[in-house]
Amino acid sequence: MPQEPVTVRRLLLKLTLILTLFFSVASAQDATQPDPLFQDNMALAVTITAPLTTLVRERSKDDYLQGLFEFTEADGSLVKLDIEIRTRGHFRHASCDFPPLSLNFKRKQVSGTLFDQQNKMKLVVHCDNHVRYEQNVLREFLAYRIHNAITDLSFRVRLLRVTYVDSEGRRDDQVRYAYLIEHKNRLAARLGLDVIELERTKVSSIQGDQLNLTSVFQYLIGNTDFSPIAGAPGRGCCHNYVLFGNNVDPLLSIPYDFDQSGFVDAPYASPNAALSIRNVRQRLYRGRCVNNEHIDVSIRMISDRRDKILALVENQEGLDARTQKKLLRYIDKYFDLVEAPKKVERYINKKCV
Repeated sequence: MPQEPVTVRRLLLKLTLILTLFFSVASAQDATQPDPLFQDNMALAVTITAPLTTLVRERSKDDYLQGLFEFTEADGSLVKLDIEIRTRGHFRHASCDFPPLSLNFKRKQVSGTLFDQQNKMKLVVHCDNHVRYEQNVLREFLAYRIHNAITDLSFRVRLLRVTYVDSEGRRDDQVRYAYLIEHKNRLAARLGLDVIELERTKVSSIQGDQLNLTSVFQYLIGNTDFSPIAGAPGRGCCHNYVLFGNNVDPLLSIPYDFDQSGFVDAPYASPNAALSIRNVRQRLYRGRCVNNEHIDVSIRMISDRRDKILALVENQEGLDARTQKKLLRYIDKYFDLVEAPKKVERYINKKCV
């Protein structure tokens, strides 16, 4: 059998390599594209129908109950998704009248909808029926949005206006604000990294400038309830941080869960007694001393976004005037402090751990 000319084989090989590279790049770009759910910051009206009486009374974190999730697409079409629903969390799970929820969507059903690529998602809900708790939901949602404004290395969130319907007919319908948090696997895909599961890690293993930026952000919102390198006993790494990496570059440690911060100021929030602060509204810097060289840059990055941060608070749907005023004043106090070099030295540089 006659052989193909060498030049033809080379052309075919080159074409194959080009196509492989093209599709690899396209796939990588698709992975880093924002999921449809997080491309709009307006509250999405949804209805969740589930056996809420059983859910709230039994509070199982292992057994899912069957439910229905409904919303209207931008084109006006009604979408009905079967979901599995259970409770989750630790502190709020035990102390709140209405515990945080975990929703499990079916991939085949969400394909091509606003929830495309979503599977398991955390739903942050009101802790109690009092109006203050709904304001706390909006305040914590804003904390995530402020982190988004500072860096793309952050968990995205989507605000919902949820109508809760008890399929058992034993609870009245409720309409409350809630929000969904980007799953860590989706964040990893967006960053082109992997979720790293460890018992604990070292500060030296984490990218210094990124970690310090999160530390200054935590100071901005008055949060001390975290550890980027270790978790609570028996829970693994890390406390209110998730590690991401590629086994080559330093790790990224990205925070979540800000309900114990002064910015949120939840009624149940209290500081760690070991920190010697009066209440959660009192700021205390918990950044790592080894990363102090990055403090000035971190402060400048956040200060450059001051107008955007303030605009987020000023324009937040559902936030009452009293809460908005408190949040703006709390943020202004941070910016007043970081504009004074002596105060930065006293309250940030010298308070590192």
